Amino acid sequence: MTHDDAPHSSQLDVGDDAPLDPAESLRIIAAQTDKVRATQVDGRVLFGVWGVAWLVGYLALYLTAEGHLPGGSSGPGGLLLPATWAYIVFAALIWTAVAVTIVYSIRVGSGVRGVSARTGAMYGWSWFIAFAGMGTIIGGLVNLGASDEIVSLMSNSLACLVVGIMYLAGGTFWQDTRQYILGIWIILVAVVALYAGLPGAFLVMAVLGGGGFLLGALGDHLVRTTRTTRTARSRG
Repeated sequence: MTHDDAPHSSQLDVGDDAPLDPAESLRIIAAQTDKVRATQVDGRVLFGVWGVAWLVGYLALYLTAEGHLPGGSSGPGGLLLPATWAYIVFAALIWTAVAVTIVYSIRVGSGVRGVSARTGAMYGWSWFIAFAGMGTIIGGLVNLGASDEIVSLMSNSLACLVVGIMYLAGGTFWQDTRQYILGIWIILVAVVALYAGLPGAFLVMAVLGGGGFLLGALGDHLVRTTRTTRTARSRG
């Protein structure tokens, strides 16, 4: 090695070991953070759509059964039944929530590759399969001659149970403690509603079920707002 080569080699070594520019490092970290968050479940979407569906839908059933809104009727044994239009509104809201959940789950799952993407799609369609199966079971109860009260209580409790189990599964899949806890809460609501009888079960579902979902959506919004504020300050 000549005398002129030594300085040149030293300069190369220094260049290879030089640390990244701080601004570039922050940019890389921020990009990776945004990428990870893009594949995380937004509770405001899932919790919000189910909260609105249950709060509005079950309130419509309860208020018509109690006579506070028109259309309610008396069934066998003096049982107060909700209006037909209230059932239509309720069904439309629930199936809208199911559709939103399917589409959103597939979309989130598509943000990752391989098994996770396939699992996300499978989870999304599981909502449709579970509710279709529940509808078949309720139809079987009707064919067996179950009373209107039994059919109403079982349909609501089974719907609550299905949603609770699916949220438990979603929490497990995405490692999301919020979903898992909410799943437990919804299952507890199903038990309380069953023992509340009719039309009280509708009110339990609306307040404790729908309200629980909306509180979850609000909590998720506050967490995300705080996180965004902190990120903006750190980047600034």
